[in-house]
Amino acid sequence: MSGVAVRAGMNARQTAASVVVVDYGLGNLRSVTRGLERAGASVELIDDPGALDAADGVVLPGVGAFSEGMDNAGPFREALVEQAEAGTPLFGICLGMQMLLTTSEEAERVGQGDAEGLDLVPGRNVRFSHDLTVPHMGWNELDVQRDHPLVEGVDGEYAYFVHSYYADPDDSEAAVATTDYGTDFASVVANDRGNVFGTQFHPEKSGETGLRILRNFVDICGK
Repeated sequence: MSGVAVRAGMNARQTAASVVVVDYGLGNLRSVTRGLERAGASVELIDDPGALDAADGVVLPGVGAFSEGMDNAGPFREALVEQAEAGTPLFGICLGMQMLLTTSEEAERVGQGDAEGLDLVPGRNVRFSHDLTVPHMGWNELDVQRDHPLVEGVDGEYAYFVHSYYADPDDSEAAVATTDYGTDFASVVANDRGNVFGTQFHPEKSGETGLRILRNFVDICGK
């Protein structure tokens, strides 16, 4: 069980969680913001790393390439790591989840060399096998591997994916949930402490399953 406890029966819409969404130029900001507001959060888009300090929780969304994401998010790197080390819940979505890891072979494939992630969940992002259709796009099932408050109530439910690379954590225990697409890959990851986590899928596009996950996140932030 992770170090973050969930409060059974809590209606996330009753929490008073203040959540910041990091705007570094590559996020699906409008949909993510609307989803978090539906989940009961007070949401602020921020483009200033100093604004992370006052938040109950931080969301790092993202679409696009790993190297570009890390370049754009460079001004936030130190602040994000500081918040994670301070115990603030940090939620990476899609590319944002991949950026929580150490590195990605995507940068190597396009000749960009070693692009360093945040290294908050040690591991590497790898490309799906060449015999699979990429990107992996559409609805697929979540198979919860261990307890974490983010995935409370979603085992066996379906979420919406769009990605060509997936997380391969160094520690198998970092895989909170897996999904089958030619291989079982980590679709939800978390650090040892439990306060840094991410989803490869888009909760803001995943209907009631995604809303449940966002409510779980707001609940974590509001405790």
